[in-house]
Amino acid sequence: MEINGTGILDTFAEAFPVWLSRVIITAATKKWAYKAAVEATGFATSKIGCSCEAGIERYLSLKETPDGRAGISILICSDKKNMKSNVADRISQCILPTPTTSAFDGFPDADFRFHTKMHYFGDQYEERCMVGGRRCWKIPVMEGDYVGEERFGTVKGIAGGNFLVMGKDQVSALSGSVAAVEEITGLSGIITSFAGGIVASGSKVGCKNYRFPMPASTNHVWCPTLKDKIRDSLVPDGVASVYEIVLNGIDENSIRCAMKTGIQAATETGTVMYIGASNFNGKLGQYRFYLYDLFR
Repeated sequence: MEINGTGILDTFAEAFPVWLSRVIITAATKKWAYKAAVEATGFATSKIGCSCEAGIERYLSLKETPDGRAGISILICSDKKNMKSNVADRISQCILPTPTTSAFDGFPDADFRFHTKMHYFGDQYEERCMVGGRRCWKIPVMEGDYVGEERFGTVKGIAGGNFLVMGKDQVSALSGSVAAVEEITGLSGIITSFAGGIVASGSKVGCKNYRFPMPASTNHVWCPTLKDKIRDSLVPDGVASVYEIVLNGIDENSIRCAMKTGIQAATETGTVMYIGASNFNGKLGQYRFYLYDLFR
Protein backbone atom coordinates (compact mmCIF):
# COMPACT_ATOMS: atom_id res chain seq x y z
CA MET A 1 0.00 0.00 0.00
CA GLU A 2 1.15 3.55 -0.76
CA ILE A 3 -0.16 6.88 0.49
CA ASN A 4 1.17 10.04 -1.15
CA GLY A 5 4.07 8.01 -2.50
CA THR A 6 5.01 6.65 0.94
CA GLY A 7 5.09 2.89 1.40
CA ILE A 8 2.87 1.57 4.20
CA LEU A 9 4.20 -1.69 5.59
CA ASP A 10 1.80 -4.58 6.17
CA THR A 11 2.17 -4.73 9.95
CA PHE A 12 0.50 -3.68 13.19
CA ALA A 13 1.12 -1.61 16.32
CA GLU A 14 0.83 -3.50 19.58
CA ALA A 15 -0.60 -1.75 22.65
CA PHE A 16 -1.55 -2.67 26.18
CA PRO A 17 -4.15 -1.67 28.81
CA VAL A 18 -3.47 1.14 31.27
CA TRP A 19 -5.42 3.35 33.67
CA LEU A 20 -5.93 7.05 32.95
CA SER A 21 -6.69 10.10 35.04
CA ARG A 22 -7.39 13.50 33.52
CA VAL A 23 -6.46 16.67 35.38
CA ILE A 24 -7.95 19.97 34.25
CA ILE A 25 -5.54 22.81 35.03
CA THR A 26 -6.85 26.36 35.03
CA ALA A 27 -5.11 29.66 35.64
CA ALA A 28 -5.48 33.39 35.26
CA THR A 29 -3.91 33.13 31.82
CA LYS A 30 -3.33 30.45 29.19
CA LYS A 31 0.42 30.92 29.72
CA TRP A 32 0.33 29.93 33.39
CA ALA A 33 -1.96 26.98 32.76
CA TYR A 34 0.52 25.74 30.16
CA LYS A 35 3.52 26.20 32.45
CA ALA A 36 1.82 24.13 35.15
CA ALA A 37 0.89 21.45 32.63
CA VAL A 38 4.48 21.17 31.40
CA GLU A 39 5.79 20.76 34.94
CA ALA A 40 3.08 18.25 35.87
CA THR A 41 3.88 16.02 32.90
CA GLY A 42 7.66 16.05 33.35
CA PHE A 43 9.73 12.84 33.62
CA ALA A 44 6.75 10.77 32.49
CA THR A 45 7.69 9.38 29.09
CA SER A 46 7.60 5.62 29.62
CA LYS A 47 6.62 3.18 32.35
CA ILE A 48 9.95 1.47 31.68
CA GLY A 49 11.75 3.97 33.88
CA CYS A 50 9.17 6.50 35.08
CA SER A 51 6.46 6.20 37.71
CA CYS A 52 3.84 7.06 35.11
CA GLU A 53 3.34 8.26 31.56
CA ALA A 54 1.80 11.69 31.14
CA GLY A 55 1.26 14.38 28.56
CA ILE A 56 -0.72 17.44 27.59
CA GLU A 57 -4.01 16.53 25.96
CA ARG A 58 -5.42 19.86 24.71
CA TYR A 59 -6.33 23.43 25.52
CA LEU A 60 -9.85 23.99 26.86
CA SER A 61 -12.30 26.78 26.11
CA LEU A 62 -13.60 28.96 28.94
CA LYS A 63 -16.91 27.06 28.73
CA GLU A 64 -15.13 23.74 29.33
CA THR A 65 -13.42 24.65 32.59
CA PRO A 66 -15.20 24.48 35.98
CA ASP A 67 -14.18 28.00 36.97
CA GLY A 68 -14.52 29.64 33.55
CA ARG A 69 -10.81 30.43 33.32
CA ALA A 70 -8.12 29.56 30.78
CA GLY A 71 -7.51 25.83 30.92
CA ILE A 72 -5.57 22.87 29.65
CA SER A 73 -6.06 19.14 30.25
CA ILE A 74 -3.40 16.52 30.89
CA LEU A 75 -3.63 12.74 31.01
CA ILE A 76 -1.70 10.68 33.55
CA CYS A 77 -1.27 6.99 32.73
CA SER A 78 -0.38 4.43 35.37
CA ASP A 79 -1.38 1.15 36.94
CA LYS A 80 -4.45 1.51 39.11
CA LYS A 81 -2.78 1.06 42.50
CA ASN A 82 -0.25 3.86 41.91
CA MET A 83 -2.56 6.36 40.24
CA LYS A 84 -3.43 8.15 43.47
CA SER A 85 0.19 8.90 44.35
CA ASN A 86 1.05 9.93 40.79
CA VAL A 87 -1.82 12.40 40.57
CA ALA A 88 -1.34 13.72 44.11
CA ASP A 89 2.40 14.21 43.69
CA ARG A 90 2.07 16.09 40.41
CA ILE A 91 -0.70 18.35 41.68
CA SER A 92 1.03 19.14 44.96
CA GLN A 93 4.53 19.60 43.55
CA CYS A 94 3.84 21.06 40.12
CA ILE A 95 0.38 22.64 39.93
CA LEU A 96 -0.19 24.00 43.45
CA PRO A 97 3.08 26.01 43.44
CA THR A 98 2.44 27.55 40.00
CA PRO A 99 0.97 31.08 40.16
CA THR A 100 -2.83 31.44 39.87
CA THR A 101 -3.51 27.76 39.09
CA SER A 102 -6.26 25.33 40.10
CA ALA A 103 -6.71 21.60 39.45
CA PHE A 104 -10.02 19.86 38.71
CA ASP A 105 -11.05 16.29 37.92
CA GLY A 106 -11.42 15.50 34.23
CA PHE A 107 -13.26 12.21 34.83
CA PRO A 108 -15.95 13.22 37.36
CA ASP A 109 -18.25 10.35 36.32
CA ALA A 110 -15.63 7.61 36.68
CA ASP A 111 -16.69 4.52 38.61
CA PHE A 112 -13.43 4.51 40.56
CA ARG A 113 -12.32 7.69 42.32
CA PHE A 114 -9.69 8.52 44.92
CA HIS A 115 -8.80 11.34 47.32
CA THR A 116 -5.49 13.17 46.96
CA LYS A 117 -5.93 14.76 50.43
CA MET A 118 -4.72 18.09 49.09
CA HIS A 119 -6.54 20.03 51.78
CA TYR A 120 -4.06 18.90 54.43
CA PHE A 121 -1.61 21.39 52.96
CA GLY A 122 -3.85 24.05 54.47
CA ASP A 123 -2.77 23.05 57.98
CA GLN A 124 -6.38 23.38 59.23
CA TYR A 125 -6.76 26.85 57.70
CA GLU A 126 -8.46 25.35 54.62
CA GLU A 127 -12.16 25.84 53.87
CA ARG A 128 -14.66 23.96 51.72
CA CYS A 129 -16.16 25.78 48.76
CA MET A 130 -18.13 25.13 45.56
CA VAL A 131 -16.83 25.90 42.07
CA GLY A 132 -19.00 25.19 39.04
CA GLY A 133 -21.11 22.76 41.08
CA ARG A 134 -18.03 20.88 42.27
CA ARG A 135 -16.95 20.38 45.86
CA CYS A 136 -13.55 22.01 46.25
CA TRP A 137 -11.13 23.22 48.89
CA LYS A 138 -9.86 26.75 49.37
CA ILE A 139 -6.32 26.62 50.71
CA PRO A 140 -4.55 29.80 51.85
CA VAL A 141 -1.21 30.28 50.09
CA MET A 142 1.16 33.21 49.84
CA GLU A 143 -0.34 34.63 46.63
CA GLY A 144 -3.90 34.45 48.01
CA ASP A 145 -5.96 31.24 47.89
CA TYR A 146 -5.47 28.01 45.94
CA VAL A 147 -8.84 26.56 44.94
CA GLY A 148 -9.29 23.08 43.52
CA GLU A 149 -10.71 19.58 43.82
CA GLU A 150 -9.01 16.78 45.72
CA ARG A 151 -11.09 13.85 44.45
CA PHE A 152 -10.17 12.44 41.04
CA GLY A 153 -11.42 9.64 38.84
CA THR A 154 -9.53 7.03 36.86
CA VAL A 155 -10.71 5.01 33.87
CA LYS A 156 -9.35 2.22 31.68
CA GLY A 157 -7.33 3.27 28.68
CA ILE A 158 -4.70 2.10 26.19
CA ALA A 159 -0.95 2.74 26.04
CA GLY A 160 1.59 1.97 23.35
CA GLY A 161 -0.25 2.71 20.13
CA ASN A 162 2.47 3.67 17.66
CA PHE A 163 3.78 4.06 14.15
CA LEU A 164 7.27 4.36 12.69
CA VAL A 165 8.37 7.13 10.33
CA MET A 166 11.30 6.23 8.06
CA GLY A 167 13.45 8.40 5.83
CA LYS A 168 16.66 8.44 3.81
CA ASP A 169 18.30 10.51 6.55
CA GLN A 170 17.54 12.09 9.94
CA VAL A 171 16.31 15.37 8.48
CA SER A 172 13.80 13.63 6.21
CA ALA A 173 12.45 11.25 8.85
CA LEU A 174 12.31 13.91 11.52
CA SER A 175 10.47 16.32 9.24
CA GLY A 176 7.76 13.75 8.66
CA SER A 177 7.58 12.92 12.36
CA VAL A 178 7.18 16.55 13.37
CA ALA A 179 4.36 17.00 10.85
CA ALA A 180 2.63 13.92 12.26
CA VAL A 181 2.81 15.11 15.86
CA GLU A 182 1.62 18.60 14.94
CA GLU A 183 -1.58 17.11 13.51
CA ILE A 184 -2.09 14.75 16.45
CA THR A 185 -1.58 17.47 19.05
CA GLY A 186 -4.89 18.68 20.43
CA LEU A 187 -6.91 15.57 19.57
CA SER A 188 -9.23 14.73 22.44
CA GLY A 189 -8.35 11.65 24.45
CA ILE A 190 -4.78 11.33 23.14
CA ILE A 191 -1.30 12.16 24.43
CA THR A 192 2.21 11.68 23.08
CA SER A 193 4.29 11.47 26.25
CA PHE A 194 7.82 11.69 24.81
CA ALA A 195 9.71 14.93 24.16
CA GLY A 196 8.11 16.64 21.18
CA GLY A 197 5.96 13.53 20.80
CA ILE A 198 8.81 11.72 19.02
CA VAL A 199 10.95 8.74 20.11
CA ALA A 200 14.47 8.46 18.74
CA SER A 201 15.39 5.39 20.81
CA GLY A 202 12.58 2.88 20.46
CA SER A 203 12.88 -0.10 22.79
CA LYS A 204 12.04 -3.77 23.04
CA VAL A 205 11.10 -5.80 26.11
CA GLY A 206 14.14 -7.06 28.04
CA CYS A 207 17.56 -7.58 26.48
CA LYS A 208 19.24 -10.35 24.47
CA ASN A 209 22.94 -10.06 25.12
CA TYR A 210 23.45 -9.51 28.85
CA ARG A 211 23.01 -12.02 31.64
CA PHE A 212 21.61 -9.49 34.09
CA PRO A 213 17.94 -8.48 33.68
CA MET A 214 16.87 -5.21 32.09
CA PRO A 215 13.27 -4.04 31.60
CA ALA A 216 14.03 -2.83 28.09
CA SER A 217 16.79 -2.32 25.55
CA THR A 218 17.26 -0.83 22.09
CA ASN A 219 14.85 -2.16 19.48
CA HIS A 220 17.71 -3.50 17.38
CA VAL A 221 15.59 -4.72 14.47
CA TRP A 222 14.71 -1.09 13.69
CA CYS A 223 18.22 0.37 14.05
CA PRO A 224 19.50 1.33 10.56
CA THR A 225 23.18 1.12 11.56
CA LEU A 226 22.68 -2.56 12.43
CA LYS A 227 20.98 -3.50 9.16
CA ASP A 228 24.08 -5.19 7.70
CA LYS A 229 25.23 -6.65 11.03
CA ILE A 230 22.19 -8.65 12.16
CA ARG A 231 19.99 -11.27 10.52
CA ASP A 232 16.63 -10.08 11.82
CA SER A 233 16.74 -6.43 10.73
CA LEU A 234 13.38 -5.00 9.62
CA VAL A 235 14.78 -1.76 8.19
CA PRO A 236 13.87 -1.38 4.48
CA ASP A 237 16.60 -0.70 1.93
CA GLY A 238 17.54 2.96 1.63
CA VAL A 239 16.29 3.91 5.10
CA ALA A 240 18.91 5.57 7.32
CA SER A 241 16.72 6.97 10.10
CA VAL A 242 13.59 5.78 11.95
CA TYR A 243 11.47 7.64 14.50
CA GLU A 244 8.59 6.27 16.56
CA ILE A 245 5.41 8.13 17.49
CA VAL A 246 3.91 6.55 20.63
CA LEU A 247 0.30 7.24 21.57
CA ASN A 248 -1.72 6.72 24.74
CA GLY A 249 -5.48 7.17 24.59
CA ILE A 250 -8.81 6.68 26.26
CA ASP A 251 -10.03 3.99 23.83
CA GLU A 252 -9.27 2.09 20.62
CA ASN A 253 -11.09 4.56 18.40
CA SER A 254 -9.02 7.46 19.74
CA ILE A 255 -5.80 5.57 19.04
CA ARG A 256 -6.90 4.63 15.51
CA CYS A 257 -7.95 8.19 14.71
CA ALA A 258 -4.64 9.61 15.97
CA MET A 259 -2.58 7.03 14.09
CA LYS A 260 -4.41 7.69 10.83
CA THR A 261 -4.19 11.46 11.27
CA GLY A 262 -0.48 11.36 12.05
CA ILE A 263 0.42 8.94 9.26
CA GLN A 264 -1.52 11.00 6.71
CA ALA A 265 0.32 14.16 7.78
CA ALA A 266 3.72 12.45 7.66
CA THR A 267 3.17 11.17 4.12
CA GLU A 268 2.11 14.60 2.90
CA THR A 269 5.56 16.05 3.63
CA GLY A 270 7.08 14.09 0.75
CA THR A 271 10.13 13.26 2.87
CA VAL A 272 9.03 9.90 4.26
CA MET A 273 9.96 6.64 2.52
CA TYR A 274 8.00 4.18 4.65
CA ILE A 275 5.56 4.01 7.54
CA GLY A 276 5.72 0.97 9.82
CA ALA A 277 4.80 0.02 13.36
CA SER A 278 6.41 -1.59 16.37
CA ASN A 279 5.11 -4.86 17.79
CA PHE A 280 6.34 -7.90 19.68
CA ASN A 281 4.22 -10.62 18.09
CA GLY A 282 1.46 -10.14 20.63
CA LYS A 283 3.68 -10.66 23.67
CA LEU A 284 3.35 -7.11 25.00
CA GLY A 285 -0.35 -6.31 24.90
CA GLN A 286 -3.78 -7.37 23.75
CA TYR A 287 -4.49 -4.48 21.35
CA ARG A 288 -3.44 -4.62 17.71
CA PHE A 289 -3.78 -1.72 15.30
CA TYR A 290 -3.16 -2.86 11.73
CA LEU A 291 -1.88 -0.08 9.47
CA TYR A 292 -3.76 -1.25 6.38
CA ASP A 293 -7.06 -1.29 8.32
CA LEU A 294 -6.65 2.40 9.19
CA PHE A 295 -7.09 3.34 5.52
CA ARG A 296 -9.66 0.80 4.36
